[in-house]
Amino acid sequence: MEIPARAKKKSSTREGQFRYALDMCAKTGDLAGALALYESAVAENLRLSAYHFNSLLHIISTSIGTFDEPSKKSSIDTSFAIFDRMAADGATPTEATITSMARIAAQRPDEGANLAFDLVKTMGERYGASPRLRTYSPVLSAFCRRLEADKAYAVECHMVSMGVVPEEPEIAALLEVSAKVGREDKVYGYLHKLRGSVGCVADSTAEILEGWFRSERAMEVERSNWDAGTVKDAILMNGGGWHGLGWLGEGVWDIRHATVNSEGDCSGCGQRLACVDIDRMETEKFAVSVATLALGRESKSNFRTFQEWLEKHSEYEAIIDGANVGLYQQNFADGGFSLSQLDAVVQELFERSQGRWPLIVLHKKRALALMENPSNRQILEKWRAEGALYTTPTGSNDDWYWLYAAVKLKCLLVTNDEMRDHIFELLGRSFFPKWKERHQVRYTFNKGDLMLMMPPPYSSVIQESDTGSWHVPLDEKCDNEKLRNWLCITRPASLASSKGVCLAAGHSTQTSVEPRQMTSPAEDVNGEQKLPSSFQPCNDRAVCVTGKRKDRP
Repeated sequence: MEIPARAKKKSSTREGQFRYALDMCAKTGDLAGALALYESAVAENLRLSAYHFNSLLHIISTSIGTFDEPSKKSSIDTSFAIFDRMAADGATPTEATITSMARIAAQRPDEGANLAFDLVKTMGERYGASPRLRTYSPVLSAFCRRLEADKAYAVECHMVSMGVVPEEPEIAALLEVSAKVGREDKVYGYLHKLRGSVGCVADSTAEILEGWFRSERAMEVERSNWDAGTVKDAILMNGGGWHGLGWLGEGVWDIRHATVNSEGDCSGCGQRLACVDIDRMETEKFAVSVATLALGRESKSNFRTFQEWLEKHSEYEAIIDGANVGLYQQNFADGGFSLSQLDAVVQELFERSQGRWPLIVLHKKRALALMENPSNRQILEKWRAEGALYTTPTGSNDDWYWLYAAVKLKCLLVTNDEMRDHIFELLGRSFFPKWKERHQVRYTFNKGDLMLMMPPPYSSVIQESDTGSWHVPLDEKCDNEKLRNWLCITRPASLASSKGVCLAAGHSTQTSVEPRQMTSPAEDVNGEQKLPSSFQPCNDRAVCVTGKRKDRP
């Protein structure tokens, strides 16, 4: 192929002209032009770089899926010839190279998937390259298309061993192949992996789930007798919303599209969904992580003193980030720390928790400055006398203190802090957003009126109930959660015969248990860590309570 005149103007070197022309082929998807350029470069004995080889292979890999079989076979052969030439010329393959070759090899009708997997498995040893999710995807898809389920599972295992986390498309593919080959144990496992990795699912994933639950194999998978207490305990341990003990119930599955009201009741079956928290093990690890990071950055004696104090004072239902509340909307000329705002939040929580004081975390330096005002002193001394105030020592970061207290005591945290600072990044992103959704109480003041925005009454995530039912939220652009479409998947016979279900009332009624004595939110038997009665949300997805701010001098 002759180099275009425009390319010759762009660069005076033959290599530069070749690169420009190849880039134009990549931009327009001109595979024939790219291959012609390659043939001319080989004929001229032009030395190609890894960039050139990667561009050629990328163009082929993005086009090959649309070819007929003869053209596809020819392109595969050409690709491997280019790959061999790359190695012969001493250009080291990169992750991008292997990703393109895996996509190409996976198109071979015979052993293509195996060849692609070998390329991926050996890329580290041979070329020092690390695979990414996109490197595994064509291999996994090829095995799933061929219904070679065990090989697909092997790809996932290798993926995880390399620190690559499957996302919804990969989990959905594994779930689908498991459903098609009748591996109900794997379907159950991947359904939970999906639950743990995404919130709402794509329509394509929902179709796979519907296909499974409508299948004969799904109907045959049953468990008619189970220990209800064991299931409920598992839900409690997991933070609500799932038990993980296997398929429950018997008979056909009823699949319908439904909505969930502001209280969390499903319109399809009447069951109430849970506000899902992180599980107890994750909570303990979270508390340890916060403490470890704090001890590494704070005075060890100061933070340990706080830990010991908190062990003796574990009755709080809410923690208040005092500085965040007091400085809210105070960025004006005469603005400063507003103790009246903080007092309004304290009084609101106190009244609504039937006389239980929240814990206010405030820096000692700030508290000393406030004490200079007699009116302020009266308020602070009242809080201190009631055990409602903890002042963090000089030089400390009070963020560690209020976060640790809220995590350790499993209670509510009143703050508008989005917790995006670097110190929170150190905690990781896997379960922090879930914890915040369940425990953070945001607030606002509008012309002196306080509004507390409580955690939502339910979580828009895949949920598994103690009756064996499933609820799956669909990923739709939905500003109002009450309008979101859900898959409601139940076994009518099991649902009707389960204890505590009131079909006439339209929702599940919960059997009573002894409330926990130490912390809030208290856990109910459905596994939902529910708010104290005083903090129960009102009938709106944006849950709020209001109160008038007291003006103080």
